[in-house]
Amino acid sequence: MNTNSLQQQANEPTRRNNILYLIITTPDLSINELEFTYKIGDHKIIDFTLEEQDPNTRSQHKQVLDYKRANFELMKEKLSSNNYEVLMSNKNAGECYMILKETIASATEYYILTERIMPTNNPTWF
Repeated sequence: MNTNSLQQQANEPTRRNNILYLIITTPDLSINELEFTYKIGDHKIIDFTLEEQDPNTRSQHKQVLDYKRANFELMKEKLSSNNYEVLMSNKNAGECYMILKETIASATEYYILTERIMPTNNPTWF
């Protein structure tokens, strides 16, 4: 999530010792007054307020991936050239996921160009 600038806000167990509720935000959204208020059965209920950053204080430009100009053939060749059996041998599922995630992120950064765009006035979830 950190590579995508996402943040998990609920960091406390909501059912027994498990975190069941994901409250994921981007940096321009803030969670205020996050409270685990009461229980329904064995689930804790979360109350919070969500505040969006003032659109006038946002950056004037935003970097986005430009898939139209991407070189998917070279990216496919690069990703196919890895010996994933060797890379992931003796690794648990979490470690295998991180290897795959980092490999794809690196290839994306190298083979898919970015472009600067003007942000819209829509809320960030649109």
